[in-house]
Amino acid sequence: MSTSTITENQQSAQVRVPPRYVVVLLNDDYTPMDFVVSVLQMFFNKTEDEATQIMLEVHYKGKGICGTYTRDIAATKVAQVNQFSREHQHPLLCKMEQA
Repeated sequence: MSTSTITENQQSAQVRVPPRYVVVLLNDDYTPMDFVVSVLQMFFNKTEDEATQIMLEVHYKGKGICGTYTRDIAATKVAQVNQFSREHQHPLLCKMEQA
């Protein structure tokens, strides 16, 4: 096997990093702040302090980043949060954006 064959095989075997997506919570005028904190702790494993900081960012800036994930994980988290919010009669919206 020649050196060029080994180099070609090594190059083709390189793994590409999958695109990343941020999961974002959007502000609304009806969802209680403590519910938003609970969602952040439950679905994004945030501490109470981290969740409170993100909740305040959502409240004052209109949106807050919950985390960065691969596409499938981000989509799952968005679906879980939106379903949980609806089940508890809150209009809280979660979406994903490419990072």
